[in-house]
Parts: sequence; C-alpha cells; structure tokens
Amino acid sequence: MSFSIAGKTAIVTGAANGVGLAIGRHFLAEGANVVFADMDEGSLTKEIGEGSEGDAFRIFAGDLREKLTIANLLSATIDAFERVDILVNASRQMIVADALDPDEDGVEMLLQQNLMTSLRLSQATARRMIKQAEDQDEGPVGSIINLSSIAARRAHPQLLAYSVSTAALDQMTRSLAVALAPERIRVNAVAFGSVMSGSLKDSLRDNDAFRDDIIDHTPLHRIAGPGEVSDAVQYLASDASGFVTGQIVTVDGGRTLIDPVVAPAH
Repeated sequence: MSFSIAGKTAIVTGAANGVGLAIGRHFLAEGANVVFADMDEGSLTKEIGEGSEGDAFRIFAGDLREKLTIANLLSATIDAFERVDILVNASRQMIVADALDPDEDGVEMLLQQNLMTSLRLSQATARRMIKQAEDQDEGPVGSIINLSSIAARRAHPQLLAYSVSTAALDQMTRSLAVALAPERIRVNAVAFGSVMSGSLKDSLRDNDAFRDDIIDHTPLHRIAGPGEVSDAVQYLASDASGFVTGQIVTVDGGRTLIDPVVAPAH
C-alpha cells in the first residue's frame, strides 16, 4: 500500500496556525489539493496566501459552528477541486477553569467547539464522499481524521472541559468508524501531548518551570514540533492505513506510559 496522498483533495480545519497549519502545508508538499479552513481570515492569508485557479490550495474563512458555513465550505471545495477525499478536523480549543465552579460554562463551550463542529462537518463530508463514489464499486472512498489529545485519558484539575470534549471526540471517532465502514470511509484520530503550537509558546514564555515539567513527564524528553503530527495524519489519510479504522493513534513521546502528568497537554 502507498503512503501517497498526491492528487487527493483534503479539507483541513484549524489551519491558520499550529498543528492544523503544519498538516495543511505538509499535505500540500505531498501533492494533495488542500482547502485551509479557519475563522481567522487574516492569518490564513498571511500564512498561506489567497489561492486562485491553477493553485493546489484554497483558503476558506468562517465559523464552522454554523451549519451554513459547513455547507459553504464543502461547496467551495467542490467548486475548486470537484471532490473531497480527506477531512482533517484540526480545529480545537482549550480553556483552563475551576472544575468546581457551577457558573463555569466551559464544558458546554468546548463540547460545541471540539465535538459538535467536528461531528457536523464529518457528517456533511461523509455524505459528499458517498455521493461522489456512487459509481465506484470497490476501493477506498474517503478518510476522516480527528485531532484529539491525551487529555482524553488523563485527568487534570483545571482541564475538565477539555478532557471531557476530547474524550467525547474519541468516542465519536469510534462510533462514526463503525457507521461509515459499510461506505468504505475510514475514521480515525490522532491524540497528541504537548506540541509547540502558538498557544503553548505563549504559555511557556518566561515560564521555565512549566517547560521543565512537561519535558520531565515526557520519556523522549522534549516537546514535539507541529510538523511531527503531520506524518501520522498522512498515514491515516493514505491507502497505507486501508485496514485501520476507529483507532486513536497516540503521538506523545511516551507521556501516557508513565505516571499521571501534572502539566496539561496542549
């Protein structure tokens, strides 16, 4: 089986920065057509450019919590590249809050942002994949990859909302994998630990103790770069993983293999 994704069309959400941006750029370098989607149009344009006819990429700015925005994203993808083969749900948010505060609405907010947005976009994209494969009797039809976190399996007192939302995302991944298997659409997730995203850089600025804590709890003794998640995502998007579905692939430098961590995963 081939690890190639050349010629395939991918939608990558959360693509204006961090891991989502790294995945989109990696896919583009590997020969895929890529639609970079994010709420932050300014950052998309700055990082990627506008994208026009003849280019292998487009940018799409909008709030994917809105159903109309999801429909518009799929329409823009089909208009540009005529099909969609891969969906990477990389848009996610993390908040730190008091788990015992009854007025804290973080769980509802992150379930909406980290779970429901990915679910609705996955449902809409799967329907499109099924439609475009109506005359295709065999072979893979599509791949959906969700970006999750090791926080789904680890408890941190200030990350209740994030842990709950990513755990729900993992179960959504498994459930959709079973539901879409008859349609030859695979659904998997990549759960990662601390990755040097923009938000983590901000958290680590002038905070050596926090940095040391993360490194001390990671057997490989370093923080991953955003690009290190991209190869795992490519594997799940390619035909090389053709018999892999419903799996949560962990990319964390061994962090979940040792005692529960103190530092939150990013």
